[in-house]
Amino acid sequence: MHDARAVVDDSTLSVQAPAHEPAWVPVLYLALEGARPGGRSARYALADVDAVAFGRGARRTAVVERDAGRRVLVLAIPDPRMSSRHATLERELGRWILADAGSKNGTLVDGERIAERVALDDGARVEMGHTLFALRRHRLPPGAPAILDAADVDALPGMLTIDPDLAATFERLRAVAAASVPVLVGGETGTGKELLARAVHVLSGRRGELVAVNCAAIPAGLVEAELFGVRRGAYSGALEDRPGLVRRADGGTLFLDEVGDLAPPAQAALLRVLQEREVVAVGDTRPVAVDFRVVAATLHDLDARVAAGAFRADLLARLAGFCIALPPLRDRSCDLGILVAAILRARAPERAERMQLSLEAMRALTRHDWPGNIRELDRCLEAALALTPDLAIDAAHLPQAIRAPAAESELTPDQQAHRGELIALLVRHRGNLSAAARELGKARMQLQRWLTRYGIDPERFRRA
Repeated sequence: MHDARAVVDDSTLSVQAPAHEPAWVPVLYLALEGARPGGRSARYALADVDAVAFGRGARRTAVVERDAGRRVLVLAIPDPRMSSRHATLERELGRWILADAGSKNGTLVDGERIAERVALDDGARVEMGHTLFALRRHRLPPGAPAILDAADVDALPGMLTIDPDLAATFERLRAVAAASVPVLVGGETGTGKELLARAVHVLSGRRGELVAVNCAAIPAGLVEAELFGVRRGAYSGALEDRPGLVRRADGGTLFLDEVGDLAPPAQAALLRVLQEREVVAVGDTRPVAVDFRVVAATLHDLDARVAAGAFRADLLARLAGFCIALPPLRDRSCDLGILVAAILRARAPERAERMQLSLEAMRALTRHDWPGNIRELDRCLEAALALTPDLAIDAAHLPQAIRAPAAESELTPDQQAHRGELIALLVRHRGNLSAAARELGKARMQLQRWLTRYGIDPERFRRA
């Protein structure tokens, strides 16, 4: 039994939609608990409720109650900075209206304290006490539980998510993992491509090892020797037989990281191995049969590289049995809590459950854009754990780039131009973030992140 759990009969609150057709529904995410970052995230579908009541409780619970004919989702959070009756969120004419209930520490929307009832836009970030929520419209598959606590999510490290779209993709990947279908993983640097490859290897049940190859790091002249092995005396310096990485992966999984950076001759040689399932070492004439699963990863658009003549179309066809694109961390705000908890448990298992984030540290983590993605988050928390002498991570323990916006002098020309465009936008709309976000065609949350990154205070434009 988890301390943080959802108390609800899911059968009465499952999201209804036509068979096999995901339903677009409003979803409330508990993104991060600063007082208890090891508590992970939670997801609450609001399709079948009329209101949400927020307040402090001894443990995290979610209970649906009847109140004058309305269905009210009552959320209790073990946050000492929250009031016992902190705020309410009510559906009115198709919109969700947030109102502070006279709480001691107030309620903030996208970093601004609210004084009265506020209609929430898609992507709005709500801070209550030491806890961060986000309201999103998301597609939930038929039969999806209305309440999902990440503490109950049983997943390998590379597949942790409460994002419904990403979870659906991971579920398809689970089915593929048991077969020998090659997997191609796309995504920016640091999004967790190797972790996902290791998850596929574990789920495959293959008895051999996972052998990771950084294709971009192997010198062009040594690619074939490194991948396929070399016979003693094949060239000057070949003083012994070496089996190569492909043969090491026999019975297991070969992970080809940054496969898009392979030189054309190496692409042709790799294609032959994938077609024939045998390898010939440099300096040898005898092929050796190999049995391995291929998982490849790239940050490049391989279709574009094929069109440009930089990557072989037939090799791409061999690698792209099942394709998955990992989203950047900036697009996974609902997963911040589950990822922070996983990193704390991995980096400091003996104190992870007792760690806390100060209010400023939590705000810094949630407003940062994470250009280095999950890898940057991991390194940030690893350093913070090393710097803190106790159980509290403060803003001072975070890297400067995360705890403070970039100075204008540190911005690239493109970023300076972007900053100027945002300022002009705020001038036109007199600091109204909702109106500015609508003109941009972006979520208010994205606009707020840009303003934070560039050190722009929207308040000064409201007084202009």
